Amino acid sequence: MSTPPAPAPLLIACALGIERLALRSGDRNGAGGPVTVLRTGMGPEAAEVSTTRVLAHPELAGAAVLATGFCAGLAPGMHPGDLVVAEETRHPRGTVRCVGTDLLVEELVRAVPGRTVHTGPLTGSDHVVRGHERAELLATGAIAVDMESAATLLSAVRAGKRPVAAVRVVVDAPQHELVRIGTVRGGISAFRVLRSVLPAFYEWHRSLLLPRR
Repeated sequence: MSTPPAPAPLLIACALGIERLALRSGDRNGAGGPVTVLRTGMGPEAAEVSTTRVLAHPELAGAAVLATGFCAGLAPGMHPGDLVVAEETRHPRGTVRCVGTDLLVEELVRAVPGRTVHTGPLTGSDHVVRGHERAELLATGAIAVDMESAATLLSAVRAGKRPVAAVRVVVDAPQHELVRIGTVRGGISAFRVLRSVLPAFYEWHRSLLLPRR
C-alpha cells in the first residue's frame, strides 16, 4: 500500500516583527499541513530576496504562499482594523492573480466578526504612501497599498507554480493617517485583528488540499 503524499506546506509571509508576533500569538491549531511564518523585512526588495531564498528549500517545494500584515487603505470610509483580501497584487514587473478570494472573505468574516472585509486590487509601493499619492493609486482601481505583498507573490509564482493570496489589515486610512493622533489606537486595533486571522488562513490552505471535482 503506497504512502499518501504529505500535505503541501503553507508559507505565511510578513514584513515586521510586530506582524510576526501577532501571527505567532494566534491559534496555531488546525493547519492543513506544515506552516512556516517568514519575516521578510521591510520593503519590496527584502520581500523578494527572502521569499525566493526560502522557497528554494526542498521542504517548501510547492508551498502555498500567503502574504499578510498591515497596509494602508486607499478608499474613503476605510478604518484601522478593516481587512483587505486581494483579488490581485500589482507590481511594476507584473500582476499576480490570487486564489480562493471568496473563501478567504467567508472565513475572515467568521474569524473576526464585525470587521469590514474589502476585496480588490492590492498595489505595491517602495515607500509609505501619504496625501495625494493615495488618490492617485485609488484612481488606478487599487483599494489598498503595502510594500511587500506584490513582491512576495510575484517572487512566489516565479519560483514555481503554486496557489497564492494576500490578506492585509488596514492600519492607516485616508481619514486616519499614521501621522495623525489616534495612530496608537489604530495600531492596537490592527494588531488584534491580525492575531485573529490564522483560522481563516488555515481553512484557505485546507481547501487547496481537497480534490477538485
